[in-house]
Amino acid sequence: MSHKVKVWDVPTRLFHWVLLAMFVGMWASAENGQLQIHTKLGVAMLVLVVFRVLWGFVGSQSARFADFVKPGQVKAYLRGEVSENQQPGHNPLGGLMVVALLGALLVQLGLGLFSADVDSYTFDGPLAKLIGGQAEQVTEWHELWFNVLLGLVGVHVLAIVAYRKLKNTNLVPPMITGHKTLEGEVKPLRFAPGWLAVVVLALAAALVLGGLSLV
Repeated sequence: MSHKVKVWDVPTRLFHWVLLAMFVGMWASAENGQLQIHTKLGVAMLVLVVFRVLWGFVGSQSARFADFVKPGQVKAYLRGEVSENQQPGHNPLGGLMVVALLGALLVQLGLGLFSADVDSYTFDGPLAKLIGGQAEQVTEWHELWFNVLLGLVGVHVLAIVAYRKLKNTNLVPPMITGHKTLEGEVKPLRFAPGWLAVVVLALAAALVLGGLSLV
């Protein structure tokens, strides 16, 4: 018997879609040479990613790293020994992708903080002055690492398509509604209160903006 199960909380879903919008905005602003907008979006995205990292420790069960970062279970999942009923959130393979994407984003955003406008020198990253002439090299790394990030995004999209084709399961609607339709019994997941997400977001903003203001 199939039934709907709540899997994703509102903060996790909002993070996903706002991050996507920011990613597109940052790409467009970089392509158009709008570096001030690009940098402001980068700082905002850093706050968002720091929030997600913190939420991965104190948030709802399905959002916690402990719930889905299980490298030792990847082989068992590929053999079909780990069902969605056992792990209705991210599966072990998807968990590795989440960690890879978050890690790659942190690297890209970190490089962006130290990058400089090497063409006109009219606008630099918030921390570029700390490394002087090395900012040009960091800018090159920032541009190159974007290709790595695009590759990971591509793998992520392909995985969603493959899941739809091979397992006849659409992963997109649950990230919009928060619910999945599953067969059989599923243990209820634990969800963190909304106020905690607001506190964690405020903490993330304080860490990022406070840290940058000290420079």
